[in-house]
Amino acid sequence: MRLPLLSLTAIAALFVAADASAQTYDPNYPVCMHVYSGATGSGGGGGGGWFECTFTSLEQCRASASGRAASCDLNPYFAFNEPPPERRRHKKVY
Repeated sequence: MRLPLLSLTAIAALFVAADASAQTYDPNYPVCMHVYSGATGSGGGGGGGWFECTFTSLEQCRASASGRAASCDLNPYFAFNEPPPERRRHKKVY
């Protein structure tokens, strides 16, 4: 009884486990284009897409997205106007 239960648990764990996905947004660029992909297979529905974070302006992204199923958005992981970290100066002790 123990072996079938362990086998079923192992099989269920394999089906439930999700693949680890790579980071979606590149924090080095301020604008990302979300490219939408259509339904795949004969099941219909679904779809998905990916993000291309290689643009320095919305205009540049929109030019690349023209004629495609895509939209351009600001990158939520880009540090807009973030001041550089303060440098601490140490006083010399004599």
